[in-house]
Amino acid sequence: MRMSNNRMRAGTMSSGLMAGLLYGWTVSVIPGLRRIPDATYIATMQDINRAIINPAFIVPFMGLPVQLAAGALARFRDGDPRRGWLMAGAAATYAAGVLGVTLGRNVPLNNALEAFALNSASNTAIAARRHSYESAWNRWHYLRTAASVAAFALVATAETSEAD
Repeated sequence: MRMSNNRMRAGTMSSGLMAGLLYGWTVSVIPGLRRIPDATYIATMQDINRAIINPAFIVPFMGLPVQLAAGALARFRDGDPRRGWLMAGAAATYAAGVLGVTLGRNVPLNNALEAFALNSASNTAIAARRHSYESAWNRWHYLRTAASVAAFALVATAETSEAD
């Protein structure tokens, strides 16, 4: 039972960190970016998109559904199916709603923005590129934020519930 508890606590902490990162971006970075000129916005997002690709982000971001699934399996093995299903639900919610949305929607938008030649673009082209990127990227970001918060809520419920 101790290993199951440790896995569940690690899943709670990790999912809380990811939900906090995405929520924090939603309530602070997005509103701040809305206030800057188009060329500055594009340059900033290009820089952020390059900077986020690092092990300190990628390992927990990509590894969380595996961690949550391992916690679910441990709960099932311990004869605690209710908490196992909550953990499995968290893993599926995160995998589809956060990883799926990020890899299927946000990353392709980021790649297209990276290919945009800011230094040689006209002001009209810069404004159009920002508009097409920002509105779509934010829409998908809001969805993955909601999924991340939901996954965290499922894990937190599993951790704070009594064992079967």
